[in-house]
Amino acid sequence: MKVVGVIGSYRVDGVIASLVKETLAAAEEQGAQTTLVYLKDCHIEFCTNCRMCTQAAEKEPLPFFFEYDMNGILQQCPDADALVIAAPVNFFAIKALTKRFIEQLLPFSYWPRGTRTSPRLRSYKRLKLSVQIYSAAMPVIFGRLFRGSMRSLQIISRILGAKPVTTIFTGMSAINETDKASTKALSKARKAGTKLTSKRL
Repeated sequence: MKVVGVIGSYRVDGVIASLVKETLAAAEEQGAQTTLVYLKDCHIEFCTNCRMCTQAAEKEPLPFFFEYDMNGILQQCPDADALVIAAPVNFFAIKALTKRFIEQLLPFSYWPRGTRTSPRLRSYKRLKLSVQIYSAAMPVIFGRLFRGSMRSLQIISRILGAKPVTTIFTGMSAINETDKASTKALSKARKAGTKLTSKRL
């Protein structure tokens, strides 16, 4: 079993990174092979919204529409059995680092010119499972009220053909520069990693 973790944080050893690593470690203990991708290390430009990538009617997105390092990331995700998508929250939304990644997933949709309906995903079949992890300096109660960030991570999962099965949110994160993930949050991450390797669609 292959599990790919995608981290949309600039902090290599921050709260988000430690939770993803804990999730992957639990999956490895169950025999899974894991890969970790830091979006900060990838050259990904912003989408110009030309919509050229959405015009072809193929079932799968055409690879030549992906530029920069997107091809490298997307070569790993389709072959994976499970995904871990993670990002911190700033100003009640996920950081631009992750938003930029979402924008470059547009080729996964079919949206021809002249269509008055919303874009349609090229593939509706959920072939894998996913865990979403996000954190913020706000208390947990507010994180549950402002659900836009969680929704963004779920969108990434669905576009990449994964069904979200677990969401982990940790509040009051990085109040101090050296803050670490809580024992409770790490325990949730470990359970999520075990769940990914034991549950099947």
